[in-house]
Amino acid sequence: MQHGTDKTGPARDDIMKKQLRAEMTRDRSLRTVEERELQPAGEDQPEAVQAPGASFRGGTPHGMSAEDVAVRSELAQHLGRSMYPVDRVTVVERLVRDNAPDRLIALAKRLPEGERYGNVQSIAQSLGLGTEDLRD
Repeated sequence: MQHGTDKTGPARDDIMKKQLRAEMTRDRSLRTVEERELQPAGEDQPEAVQAPGASFRGGTPHGMSAEDVAVRSELAQHLGRSMYPVDRVTVVERLVRDNAPDRLIALAKRLPEGERYGNVQSIAQSLGLGTEDLRD
């Protein structure tokens, strides 16, 4: 039976740190079983394709371009969800305060005065950006 503590002293800790650092910086895996190592694909292997022969349309909703989606997404990111309904002045102030890109601020300044916007979708429609076509 062993008595005492299993703690090591500061000198032993330093030795163990150096050993662990040496193990981790070596150009080999720390795994003990080589069969579990990831193997690179063979040179004669064909390239993997998700759906051979299929053409993908992209991730944009029907009625919008990729640029419309990007602008609307960026507007939503800078404006948030808690400030609606808003007017043009509030939208511009919020974009300036949030350090939004100049192109978004310039777009917001084109919004018509006197209108109130209930969400980013209504702002995008006022700016003439494409919006989703709802399917029936």
